Amino acid sequence: MTTSPERLRPCPICGKPRVPDFAPFCSPRCRDRDLLRWLDEGYTIPGPPADRPDGDEDRDRDDT
Repeated sequence: MTTSPERLRPCPICGKPRVPDFAPFCSPRCRDRDLLRWLDEGYTIPGPPADRPDGDEDRDRDDT
């Protein structure tokens, strides 16, 4: 019996063995933690700041 390469790779969040129902994670908890990282912009690619579309500059100013 041969072990597939997917079974050898652990959960990218905690390192435990992955579970097919939650692949590539081991549990719904790790799957949700990964989603939160995406939503909180925890995964970013380094580079120069992106240009803002016209009109967005006004939202950051506090003119009170």
